[in-house]
Amino acid sequence: MKISTNWLNQYVSIDIPVSELADKLTMAGLEVEGVVEKYDYLGSVVVGSILEVKKHPNADYLRLCDVKTGERTISVVCAAPNAQKGMKVPCALPGTILPGGLVIQKNTIRDFQSEGMLCSEAELSLGSDKSGLMVLDSQLIDGTPLNKALNLSDTIMEIGLTPNRPDCLSFIGIAREVATMVNQPLKLPEISLPQASDRIDDLTSVTIRDPDLCPRYAARLITGVTVAPSPFWLQERLLSVDLKPINNIVDITNFVMMEMGQPLHAFDFDHLAGHRIVVRAAAPNEAFTTLDDKERRLTGETLMICDGEKPVAVAGVMGGQNSEIETTTTQVLLESACFNPVSIRKTAKYLGLNTDASHRFERGVDPAGTLTALNRAAQLIVEIAGGCLVGGIIDEHPAPAPVRRIQLSTAATNRRLGTRLDQSEIIRCLESVEFQVTVQDTDALTADVPPFRVDVSRPEDLMEEVARLWGYNNIQTTIPKISPATRPISRSIEIKDKIKDRMAGYGFSETISYSFIAKNACDLLNLPENDERRNLLLVLNPISEDQAVMRTSLIPSLLASMHYNLSRQTRNLKIFELGKIFISKSQDQQPDEIETLAGLWTGVRSDQTWHDKPVPCDFYDVKGVLENLLVSLEITGISFSQMPAPSCHYTKPGHTARILCNGAPAGLIGEISPSVLANFDVKQPAFIFELNVSYLIAHDSAIKMFVPVPRFPSTDRDITLIVDSHIQVGDIIDKTKLLQEGLEEKWIEGINVLDVYTGQPIPSGKKSISFRITYRSFTETLLDQQVNRLHQQLTNRIIEEFNAALPA
Repeated sequence: MKISTNWLNQYVSIDIPVSELADKLTMAGLEVEGVVEKYDYLGSVVVGSILEVKKHPNADYLRLCDVKTGERTISVVCAAPNAQKGMKVPCALPGTILPGGLVIQKNTIRDFQSEGMLCSEAELSLGSDKSGLMVLDSQLIDGTPLNKALNLSDTIMEIGLTPNRPDCLSFIGIAREVATMVNQPLKLPEISLPQASDRIDDLTSVTIRDPDLCPRYAARLITGVTVAPSPFWLQERLLSVDLKPINNIVDITNFVMMEMGQPLHAFDFDHLAGHRIVVRAAAPNEAFTTLDDKERRLTGETLMICDGEKPVAVAGVMGGQNSEIETTTTQVLLESACFNPVSIRKTAKYLGLNTDASHRFERGVDPAGTLTALNRAAQLIVEIAGGCLVGGIIDEHPAPAPVRRIQLSTAATNRRLGTRLDQSEIIRCLESVEFQVTVQDTDALTADVPPFRVDVSRPEDLMEEVARLWGYNNIQTTIPKISPATRPISRSIEIKDKIKDRMAGYGFSETISYSFIAKNACDLLNLPENDERRNLLLVLNPISEDQAVMRTSLIPSLLASMHYNLSRQTRNLKIFELGKIFISKSQDQQPDEIETLAGLWTGVRSDQTWHDKPVPCDFYDVKGVLENLLVSLEITGISFSQMPAPSCHYTKPGHTARILCNGAPAGLIGEISPSVLANFDVKQPAFIFELNVSYLIAHDSAIKMFVPVPRFPSTDRDITLIVDSHIQVGDIIDKTKLLQEGLEEKWIEGINVLDVYTGQPIPSGKKSISFRITYRSFTETLLDQQVNRLHQQLTNRIIEEFNAALPA
């Protein structure tokens, strides 16, 4: 909210620098986000004397003026009809930015150079006269900046208000806070209504059909008004807070809203059917055209202001075209009301309208200030727009707000705040912002909350008031006691931190997505009906349809991220997420929360360079990442096994492997099936893996075994076998390691696959697999005869175990 210090001075005398005031407001919870000088733009507009005026030879309506701007005399091309020799006028020099956004530059106009611009009042936003040049006092000194010459100064503060302080959405609200800071009295405007004629009850009426949505509605009637532009002082006040002047009636309602925080609305009384007001809820799908010339469809929850036949305004949000103030208006019905904040918030959100009125109503306005604001506006309308005030006032108040009375303990306040305030100091703080305090005993007191403080409802709120008014910076800073005893980091946290660190080292970027997904996510993944991941936990009040249930898999989020990146031409992607999935037991029970790691790789294996062609990533790239990750985490008992085709729901059969930990399923790795890619509107192959981190943590052993660096050299032997196509390579490797256990010499250090081949001359239904076995002894250097003997024994047993054959 913008606050003009000149305007603010009308309600409280400020005798401290603006910088100090801004600091005090910020420390009181009203953060000042910016401070600017309103008339800074006049620093490059100087007082100038017109020395000579000549007719422009190439234009009938232009004149050539020689203007003295201090030590220099410049040439200015001017179109003002009142430009005369000897006049003192404002001259905007090159570089000046006028309020309308016009930037003054040196120009050549019809073959003659112009080195500035002579200005009118309207062009400088110093008045409404735009018919000619602004005439200055002849005693002013040439070259003096206009803001100094006219003694113009107004500092604008931008205050960032929190939603719980609607009382400060007005100048009087801010002035009330400032008065306590500078120890000055609050000066409220004097309201003096003129003598009235007739009785308003004889001319109009107000009926409230929904008192829960409209607890108070007041109205006054002014006749014989003249709608015209507002006087300059009123326009200047509105412009200082970025409100556009419209006409005197509308400008007065906006002025009072900014002054007192109570939104008002003015109706053309002659356009109200039946000359009466009815406050009711709209009919479902009822149409209404608002002041912004848009037809809007309403719901049954929208509160409307109606006349005897039709709606004329959306309550608390915006008026309608059918009753707006026009130049021909002569009778004005002035509305001041109090509406239900929740109703206004829902209406404004549904209609997509965020107005100054709705901004205040949806936070809560002072129900006791309804009549004060109404009388203030009526007084100004009679003074500025003329007319006669009709006697009496309509004040329908079916649901008065009860007085809020709160008990406060001095001891509890000091204990909460860490202070040693006595009861008198607490009373002083509260009474400075108009709380009515009654002492009960030496410790307890009672505070009646002023109606404009809608945010105060409990003792803790009063304690906060005491803290901010006494001064947050006066509260002594203390350091909490910290026990010298330390505990080791949880093993689960250590493993998760290592996973993130390793994945980043492998070139993957971490993603963090919502724990909510769409209801149809399981359908998009082609999960069968009996899959436990279809046990969805519904979110009772979802943010959107795409976040209606708790996630049971991380894959949908990764595919959504892939789609987002591909649509922005990022085709090479390596991402992972570590987070919980939620398997529901029932809607009223705590779900199973499983810590899960999921990764996705799409695009090329490595970035393209001049000496390397791009190679698409494949299944074994992702498998290699996962194997290295598990080895670095020192997770033992991990193996990979081919996934049976019926179990491949969102991955391609034959391109998917199960991850086993000590023989139990711990995850999967594979290529996403084309149908699932199509469901997520992705048109590029992708490889994923999922890992049950909760299971791995439960089977983790924190014991680390030291293995010495080998002293003796290793030696390699290769073996090529022809086996049935269905036999898995991993089974052969596992069996080879197991066979070693039955031998005396346990020299096998490692087994690696060199090649897998099918096709001629290998018979149909067979495949050729080449292994390299590394042998090493930790006690001696192995001789060839020893290694050859062991290698032959292992080869014979493998051939027997798998019904294999050696190549011819």
